[in-house]
Amino acid sequence: MKSISEAPPAAARRGTDPKGGTRSGLSRRRALRRHALPIAAIIVIGYLVLAPLVRLQLLALADGGAGYARGFGTADIARTILTTLLLGLGSLVIGLVFGAVLAWYSIQLPPRARWMASLPILPIVVPPVASMIGWGLLLAPNSGTVNRFIRSLPFWTGGDTGPIDVFTVPWIVFLTALGLTSFVYVFLRAGLLRVNYELVEAGRTAGDGPVGVFFRILLPVVRPSLIYGGAVALLLGLGQFTAPLLLGSIKNVKVLTTEVYFFANAGLADYGAAAAVASPLLLVGFGIVALQRMLLGEERRFVTDGGKTSRYSARRSPAAVVVIGLFSAVVALLPLLALIAASLSPFWTGQIDVSTWSLKNFRELWDTPTAVSAVQTSLVASGISVLVSLPIGYVLADILHRRSLDARVRAIVDILVSLPLGVPAVVFGAGFLFTYTAPPFVLYGTPWVLVVVYVTLMLPFATRMQLAARMSLGDSYQEAARVSGAGPVRTHLQVVIPMIRGSLGGAAALIFVLLTHEFAASLLVRSTRTQVMGTTLYDLWLNVSYPLVAAMGLVMCLVTAAGVILAVRLGGSKALESL
Repeated sequence: MKSISEAPPAAARRGTDPKGGTRSGLSRRRALRRHALPIAAIIVIGYLVLAPLVRLQLLALADGGAGYARGFGTADIARTILTTLLLGLGSLVIGLVFGAVLAWYSIQLPPRARWMASLPILPIVVPPVASMIGWGLLLAPNSGTVNRFIRSLPFWTGGDTGPIDVFTVPWIVFLTALGLTSFVYVFLRAGLLRVNYELVEAGRTAGDGPVGVFFRILLPVVRPSLIYGGAVALLLGLGQFTAPLLLGSIKNVKVLTTEVYFFANAGLADYGAAAAVASPLLLVGFGIVALQRMLLGEERRFVTDGGKTSRYSARRSPAAVVVIGLFSAVVALLPLLALIAASLSPFWTGQIDVSTWSLKNFRELWDTPTAVSAVQTSLVASGISVLVSLPIGYVLADILHRRSLDARVRAIVDILVSLPLGVPAVVFGAGFLFTYTAPPFVLYGTPWVLVVVYVTLMLPFATRMQLAARMSLGDSYQEAARVSGAGPVRTHLQVVIPMIRGSLGGAAALIFVLLTHEFAASLLVRSTRTQVMGTTLYDLWLNVSYPLVAAMGLVMCLVTAAGVILAVRLGGSKALESL
C-alpha cells in the first residue's frame, strides 16, 4: 500500500500534464485558441484598411519622392491647406455647439413630443450631395430662391446679386457644420440617455441648477460620447469633399480632398501627386485616432447605468419643441423643398411657378439607362455591404468587449477599426483604386470593388454601435447563459443578439443610409459599368441639368428613407433611438 506522503509522479514534478505536454505548452495552446479569432480578424481587417494606405505612400515615394514635389509644388498649395484647416475646425466648433444644444433639448422634450428626438438625425438621411445641390438652388447669388426673395423685400437696397453667396468659404463651412451637427447629436444624445439618474438628483440636491448639472455632471460623464462625436466631426470636416467639389469649384475654392480627386482624374492623371497630397490628411487622421484612444482609455469606467430606472430624466421644456423643430425644418426640409420644386420645373431660374410643374424630369430619368443602372447598382452594393458589415462588426465588437483577451490585441483591433474614420473617403477611394487595379485582387470595373470599399468604410460604424449596445447590456446575461450550459455560439444567437436587436436595426439603418448616398470614394473607384446614384448625379451636375439633378437627388432621398423604414421594421421602434 502506497504511503500518503509519497512524492508526486515525475511528470507532475516536471510541470507536465498526463498526456506528456508541459503545462506552459498547454497554457500557450489555450491562449492561441483563445486569440485565434482576434488574430484572424487583425489579418483580414489589417489588409482591408492598411493595404490601400500603404499603396498610396509607395506611389508618393516612388522616384525619390517625386510625387511630393509635384503635389506640393503648386502655387496655391498653402492656401489650399489653410482652407482645409478652416473647413475642419470651423465646422467642428459650429457642429459641437449645435449638436450639444440639440442633444440637451432632446431629453427635455414633453412625453407627447418624444418622437421629435429623431428629427435632428434627418440631415444624415438626406444625401449630402443632394443636400448641397438643394442649398445651391436656394442660396446661389444670382438665381437662388432665398436670395431672390430677400432682394424682393422693400428694405433691400443692394444690387442684383446676393446677399448670400453659397459658393464662398464661410458658407461652405457653415453648411458642412449643419451636416456634422447630426453626427455630434447622435453620440451626445446616446451618452445623455445612459447617464445614471441618481447623479443628476445628487447635483440638484447639492443646489446646482440646470446649467450647473449640465456642465458639472452631464458633460464629464458623457466624455466618451463628446470625444468620439467631436473626433468624428473633425475628421469628417477635414475630409469634406462634397461641398468643396460641388459648391467651391465655381469660385476656385480648393481643399486637399478636391486636389486628390483632380490629380487622380485629370486628363494626364498624376497618381503620385494625388497620393502625396493625401498624406497630410492621413497623418492628421492617425493622430486624431491615437489622441482619441489616449483620452478615452478604458471606456467601461464611464458607464453609469444602474438599470432601467437610472436613465436620466430632465425637466420638460416647451422650448425643446421649438428648437428641434426649427433646426430640422431649416436643415432637412428646405433643401428637400428646393429639390422638389426644381425637379418638377421644366427649367430652373430660382422662381417657383407651380403652373409649369410636371413629372417630365422623372420620366426622362427613368428612360435613361445609366440612371436606372446606377440605382440598381447602389441598392445591390449597399445591401450586400450591410449584410457583410454587420456580422464583421459584431465579431469585432465582441473582441473589443472581451476583457479576457490580451490588452495589446484589443488595442490593435481598436486602432484598425477606427482608422477608416481617420481617413477621408476620397483618400480611401484613391487607395482602393490603386490597390485593386493590380494583382493579387483585380476588382476594378466590377461591383465587388464597391462592396470592398463600402465594407471598409463602414467598419467603425458597424463596430462602435454594436460595441455600445454590448457595453450597455453588460455581462450578466452571458454569464447566466453559460452557467445554464449554453455554449458561446448559442449564447450569442439566442441571448445577446435578440437583446440588442434595436441596436442592430439602428446600425443597419445608418450603414444603408450612408452607403446609398456614398459619393467621394465611389467617384474614384467607379467605372462605366459601376456607376452609383451619387456619381450619376455629379455627372448631371457637370452638364448643368439642374431639374434632372434635382430629380436624381430626390430618388436618392427616397431610397435612403426606404432603407431606414425597413430597418425600423426589422429592429423595432427603438432602432432610430439606437442610431
